[in-house]
Amino acid sequence: AGCPVLCTCRGQAVDCSGQRLFSVPPELPLDTGNLSLAHNRIASIPPGYLACYGQLRALDLRNNSLAALPAGLFLGARRLAHLDLSYNNFSLVPADMFLEASGLLRLDLSHNPGLRRVHPQAFRGLAQLRELDLSYGGLSAISLDALEGLPGLVGLRLGGNPWVCGCAMEPFLKWLRGRIQRCASDSQLAECRAPPEVAGAPLLSLTEESFQACHLTLTLDDYLFIAFVGFVVSIASVATNFLLGITANCCHRWSKASEDEDV
Repeated sequence: AGCPVLCTCRGQAVDCSGQRLFSVPPELPLDTGNLSLAHNRIASIPPGYLACYGQLRALDLRNNSLAALPAGLFLGARRLAHLDLSYNNFSLVPADMFLEASGLLRLDLSHNPGLRRVHPQAFRGLAQLRELDLSYGGLSAISLDALEGLPGLVGLRLGGNPWVCGCAMEPFLKWLRGRIQRCASDSQLAECRAPPEVAGAPLLSLTEESFQACHLTLTLDDYLFIAFVGFVVSIASVATNFLLGITANCCHRWSKASEDEDV
């Protein structure tokens, strides 16, 4: 195929960015190595669209209207190393979304404000991935399983998400401190949104002491003491109500006797 209409082709680079496209070009040169479809209005991609482009190494889909990718999209793009999906409408990264793109080195999912969930197996198969950008989404938590399968990861961006730094977040933060180099992360931008006592604190500022309350356990003596205190409080409450009833009854009788004397 020749160069698509409204696109510019130079060597193996095909640039279709900023053309107000509502759909992807039907055909591309078979030797396309770098494809930019950025800054358009593309809402969907046909299944198997990349099947014939085995030379594709970089795909730029940023600033479109994508909410999902078809299954098997990357079956023919095993050389794909750079994928930009930022500034789209993704709400979920499902399981095995990039399974066939095993050569990915950099994946950008930033600035998807509706992104609320990343499946624990979303990045399965990406053993070579080095940089992952999840910044400026709607993530409040992320499964540690989703990241433990990325042995080559050296850069992870998480800033701009409403992270909830409760007890469930402790394993992820422990992994983050030990796995990602600070110089390769946005540790100052990644902040806790909740709970209130740590709101605004950078993720990497939380230490093991920050989660001490999560490990407090009650012994049998503690439970017995709590039960005893509850029993005592209940008896005291009943006794107090009884005394108040007697007092009120006496006051009523005294008041009635006073009225009789006046008559």
